[in-house]
Amino acid sequence: MPLLSRRLRAALLATASASLVAAALPAPEPLGIGDRLFPELGNPGYDVLAYDIALGYGGGNTAPLDAVTRISARTTAPLDRINLDFARGTVHGIEVNGRPADFGSKNEDLVVQAPRRLPAGVPLDITVRHTSDPGGPADDEGWVRTADGLAMANQADAAHRVFPGNDHPSDKAYFTFRITAPKELTAVASGLPAGRTRHGATTTWTYRTRHPMATELAQVSIGASAVPRRTGPHGLPIRDVVPAADRKELEPWLEKTPAQLAWMEEQVGRYPFETYGVLVADSPIGFALETQTLSLFGKSFFTEPAYPRWYVESVMIHELAHQWFGNSVSPETWSDLWLNEGHASWYEARYAEEHGGGSQERRMREAYRLSDGWRADAGPPAHPDGPAPGQKLSLFRPVMYDGSALVLYALRQEIGAAAFDRLERTWVRAHRDSTATTADFTRLASRIAGRDLTAFFDGWLYGKKTPPMPGHPDWRSADPAAP
Repeated sequence: MPLLSRRLRAALLATASASLVAAALPAPEPLGIGDRLFPELGNPGYDVLAYDIALGYGGGNTAPLDAVTRISARTTAPLDRINLDFARGTVHGIEVNGRPADFGSKNEDLVVQAPRRLPAGVPLDITVRHTSDPGGPADDEGWVRTADGLAMANQADAAHRVFPGNDHPSDKAYFTFRITAPKELTAVASGLPAGRTRHGATTTWTYRTRHPMATELAQVSIGASAVPRRTGPHGLPIRDVVPAADRKELEPWLEKTPAQLAWMEEQVGRYPFETYGVLVADSPIGFALETQTLSLFGKSFFTEPAYPRWYVESVMIHELAHQWFGNSVSPETWSDLWLNEGHASWYEARYAEEHGGGSQERRMREAYRLSDGWRADAGPPAHPDGPAPGQKLSLFRPVMYDGSALVLYALRQEIGAAAFDRLERTWVRAHRDSTATTADFTRLASRIAGRDLTAFFDGWLYGKKTPPMPGHPDWRSADPAAP
């Protein structure tokens, strides 16, 4: 079926409302890469190498930002069409390898007609001129509106509500961000500064990552921010981003980061990225998020007096631990999420034990008591139930946190502390800047333990019931059916 003529496409553009659809391909279809939990997420046929994302912020955090996203990729299969994940914005035009391309949409896919059939193994350069709309529902993720601007919260499947791309953690890429904002505001993004240019009443800030990053981990902050700087282990540059008016109040928390980095390095080895810091958003978000090199927290997390000091610090460790587990070593599929959250919860509990939060063993015993109920509600750690319709964050249930840390506790009991510590360090070293699967982890554990752990992992990762805890035959799981 032939494409609509460019004249007709122009007419459609002239009458279209502010929506994604800017042209009409014949029967565009979402493809996805077949992720069990997010089947339409990601796209086959190409591998993204780099993103260059330019954003123009006009000063109001509900108005669409003007944006240009440039994607450098390589085809992995012959392509007539290129599917991108993109869901919230108006597309003004697309070029593929320097030539204008027709495009359409279906569900949350932007479907681009290649100017010619592209063979496998060739460069693919895509330029999308679009808007990026932060005006959606406040709990829909993607852009987070703050009291003075914007920040990003793209996990698990919301990066494509900000920019077009291949929105799946299996396709990591390098990022460049170019953010233009009124000169009185500050823009910060994942990676290191790579330039700042003043243009009359605006400033353009440029940042680049030195390591590949999953789309769900990208961070851009725009606001009336202060950027305190300090130095971490081995001269690591640390930069935090906080509301300027709250800098003094937040400093006692921010100054803990160098020692926390040193603590994590004692556990698993050298920090894997070029910089780190804490981003404090003046927003009522009820979560923290491990965006790469710049972890996101809501301001109330640090200012709420009901939170014990040990608790705040241990959650800071949770997000920091993710820089190794989830960011540097990313999940190949979303069913591998337990590797992220289980490890972050494991080190959170260890740190809490050392800083007044109660013993890790007691926490794991309580997790064991609740584990059968968690599995009944949400599935086992490595085969979780999908998120509830319209509630993507419902994927992040207790079985993913302490329920998965419990697997690591059982593994340590099974193979011994020395082998477990060697496994942790080897895991983050062997898969640095890459993706890995549950099967990769279980194979490595068997190799380091010197014996086949298949039966152990089958029960702990995939069983409907929690297996007996090695070394603790007295531990009991509560009946999930009991009131």
